[in-house]
Amino acid sequence: MDTELGNPKVRGPQEAVAKGSMVTIKTMVKHPMESGLRKDKDTGQTIPAYFIQKVEATYLGQPVMKAEWTGAVSRNPFFSFNLKATATGPVVVTWTDNQGGTWNDKTELKVM
Repeated sequence: MDTELGNPKVRGPQEAVAKGSMVTIKTMVKHPMESGLRKDKDTGQTIPAYFIQKVEATYLGQPVMKAEWTGAVSRNPFFSFNLKATATGPVVVTWTDNQGGTWNDKTELKVM
């Protein structure tokens, strides 16, 4: 198994932002994202599907984003989303793959 599988990263603004402003949260996770349609060049065997199936984010403990993915998403996916900054607190992103693997990371959003 890939020792760097997962290795999630979540980044938000490094400086404090104004209350009520929209901010961009950037995320990335290391994953092969196999669709189940590709064949191994050496054996001709189909490579089994293995992909991030669900991405969820919370802010201040409340859900703010949920996405259902398929094997059509590229390897080591990068994903960003916007949210309204209401108070200082954590933004936590969790990735779950179709084989039960789960990874998460967070960033602390500072609001003035």
